[in-house]
Amino acid sequence: MGNWTARYITNPEGTPDGSTPPSFDPMYGFPNGRKERVMIATEKEMVAAKIPVENRDYCAHKLIDYKQCRQEVWPWTYQCAHEKHAYLTCQYEDYIIRMKEYEREKRLLRRNQNIQGHV
Repeated sequence: MGNWTARYITNPEGTPDGSTPPSFDPMYGFPNGRKERVMIATEKEMVAAKIPVENRDYCAHKLIDYKQCRQEVWPWTYQCAHEKHAYLTCQYEDYIIRMKEYEREKRLLRRNQNIQGHV
């Protein structure tokens, strides 16, 4: 509820929209540059593994490994605990990266507001 209030009522100009790409240069504030995220799994691999569209993210390669393991050891899927843990850890780390990007965008928007004298 707090994000909704800030987004639509208290500070709509200073709250980023999570459904749009960042409005600032991704290298801004990183003098030595930053590592670009790349997809490891290809589109063909994801289609062949029947990965749903909503799961085709930076962790798709871990999901492919997990699904393949489950297929190989069925019905003893508990043997794929390592692959499942690797996939869930990747999902968590991806979430953390996205939240950091959101906060970065929010701080840069707030900085622009302060520079322009709005807040």
